[in-house]
Parts: sequence; structure tokens; C-alpha cells
Amino acid sequence: MSNLPAAVRLKLPFLIAGFVSFLFSVWLYFVQDNTTAGIFVGLWVPSIHSLGTLVLGSTDLANRSAHQEVRS
Repeated sequence: MSNLPAAVRLKLPFLIAGFVSFLFSVWLYFVQDNTTAGIFVGLWVPSIHSLGTLVLGSTDLANRSAHQEVRS
């Protein structure tokens, strides 16, 4: 994991959480035959990815502004 670039290491928890949520929703929907819960949990996937975009976007913006200050 330490060989991965910093950008990928920051995104990885959100990607893993979204994928686990997707697998859990499929399991609920098809295996447990609980369609309502499967759909509900399936809606977590875009929410988790949106949270990752929100969190990582603000850190990326801070890094860009700090980088631009160094250049000036």
C-alpha cells in the first residue's frame, strides 16, 4: 500500500466503502430477498462517492492554492 501514489491512497477508502456497500446491497436484494433494504443500501454507493469527492476536493483545492503561492 505504501507503493501507491498519495492521490490513490486518499481515494482508496471511499472506493472500498462504495464497493462493499454495493456488494452488501446485492446480497440483501438477491440472497436475502429483501428488496427494499437492498435498494436502500444501494443508494449509499453514490452517497459515499459524493462524500469522497467533497472531502478530497477541498483538500485538493487547498493543495493547489498552497502550490500557487509557492510559485508566485
